[in-house]
Amino acid sequence: MKYRKLGSSDLEVSEISLGTWLTTGVGVEKDIAIDIVNRAFNLEINFFDTANVYGRGASETVLGEALRGRPRDSYILATKVYFPMSDSDSGLSRAQIEKQIDASLKRLQTDHVDLYQCHRYDEDTPLEETMIALTDVVKAGKARYIGFSEWSPQHIREALALVPEVEKFVSSQPQYSLLWRRPEKEVLPLSAENGISQIVWSPLAQGVLTGKYDAGSPPPKDSRAASDDMGGYMETLMRPEVIRAVDRIKPLADAADCSMAQFALAWVLREPNIASAIVGASRPEQLDDNAAASDLMIDPELFAKAEDIVAAIPRPER
Repeated sequence: MKYRKLGSSDLEVSEISLGTWLTTGVGVEKDIAIDIVNRAFNLEINFFDTANVYGRGASETVLGEALRGRPRDSYILATKVYFPMSDSDSGLSRAQIEKQIDASLKRLQTDHVDLYQCHRYDEDTPLEETMIALTDVVKAGKARYIGFSEWSPQHIREALALVPEVEKFVSSQPQYSLLWRRPEKEVLPLSAENGISQIVWSPLAQGVLTGKYDAGSPPPKDSRAASDDMGGYMETLMRPEVIRAVDRIKPLADAADCSMAQFALAWVLREPNIASAIVGASRPEQLDDNAAASDLMIDPELFAKAEDIVAAIPRPER
C-alpha cells in the first residue's frame, strides 16, 4: 500500500481507503463489517471514512466497535455532518456542528476524528458561522482537520477567503470516476492551487466499473445493483449503453494485466491531486483486489482509450 499527503495537513493516507456508505451498519451484518475492517488493516489501509447520517448513526457505531482496542495512531478516521439525523437535526449551524461532533465521537468511541467534513453545503446557514464552528471543533481537539464534500467552486473560494481567521479546509470529497469526471473542470485545479486534496467517492461507479454486470442480463443476486438496500442509486449507471461501454474497457484491463477494478482505481489515482480513492466492500475478500491498485503503473495510452470509450456513451434522454 502506498500513501499520499492529504492537502496541507500532516496526514498520510492510504491510496485506497475504506468507506462505509450503504455497507457498515447498513447493508452488511456487523460481524462481516468488522471482518472487513480487520482485512483493511491487514492490507495496510489506514484511512476510514464514514458519516453520521449513514444508517442514522449505525455506521459510526459499528465502525467504532471495529476500531476499538487498536492504537489511535494506527488509523486515520474521518466522518461528516450535514444531512438530517432527526426531524429537527440537520445542517451546518453552530448548534448542529457542536451537537453532532459530540454524538459522532461517542459512537466512534474516540476523543477525536482526524478529519471532520461538511457533507454538503448548507444554504440556510451563513458560511462564516459554519467555518467558525468548525474552527472551534479543531481548537477543542475534537478534530485535527476539516474538509468538505461536493461543494461548488464558488463556495470553496468563499471559504478560502475567510482564512486565516478560520481553519482552512485540507480535503474535498467529490464523486469521481471514469464515468463521472465533473470535478476535473474546476474543483481539481482550484483545490490543487490551495493545498486541498481529493478523497473521491464512488471511484468504481457503484461497482459498475468492475465489469460484473451484463447489459442483457439481470444483475447478480449478490451484487449491489440487486440489493434493495444498496441498489437505489444506480439507475443511470445501469443503462445498457453504459454497461456495453464498460465491456469495451475489459480488453484494456487485460492488456494492463490487472482486474477491471484495479484499472478503474489506477485511473483515478493517476491524478496527483487525488489523495485516496474510497472503496466499499460487502465481503472482506473484495478489498484484496482493490488494494492491489495502489501504485499500479499502467500505460497512459490505455487510459486514453478508456476515456474515448466513455466519452462516446450517449447521454440519457430527459
